[in-house]
Amino acid sequence: MPRHIHKRKASAHSKSKAAKSASPSVLKTSNPKVGILLGVFFVALGVYILVFESHGNGMSGFAMLSIIVGVVTVIIARFSVPKKKTE
Repeated sequence: MPRHIHKRKASAHSKSKAAKSASPSVLKTSNPKVGILLGVFFVALGVYILVFESHGNGMSGFAMLSIIVGVVTVIIARFSVPKKKTE
């Protein structure tokens, strides 16, 4: 019988539950360019409403909300764009 027996831990073979249950966003993984275009559309819509159509508090609030949603969408889509490897 060998003197040094190397036993592997059972946790080395099991995968974490967080990795199994994490399902990424469909828009984020399928086509991030669409997400960027959608975000730019929201920003442009918000700026248009803010400049030309903002006659009341509701419209200006909707315009600001549209700009914020557009910026957040563009940021999330930019992080999901695959990076080009330069070798």
